[in-house]
Amino acid sequence: MDYFNAFWVGGLICALVQILLDKTKLLPGRVMVLLVCLGTLLSAVGLYQPFTDYAGAGASVPLLGFGHVLWKGMKKAIDQDGFLGLFTGGFTACAVGVSAALIFSYLASLIFHPQMKE
Repeated sequence: MDYFNAFWVGGLICALVQILLDKTKLLPGRVMVLLVCLGTLLSAVGLYQPFTDYAGAGASVPLLGFGHVLWKGMKKAIDQDGFLGLFTGGFTACAVGVSAALIFSYLASLIFHPQMKE
């Protein structure tokens, strides 16, 4: 049942974002920022953690989940370090994911030799 919940919740999030992109004039970059901010806001009010517990990867993999990770890292760092944690918490919480994305992107570029479009 966990796989099913992850599949339908992740699919629903993706479908709603696609509808938002198709029906509005919002650019993809702005929609991505909106999703990260929405994930952070939902985490701040305590709604995203139960959602993640229910949907697993279906809720934690999309950009909403990235906002949730940033919020959790900031909250933990603020509790430990005070005001300075506001600036360091998000970076430490997402460092592994961002580093992995950079490393795998670089490796993919070595394998597939991307070129600029003309």
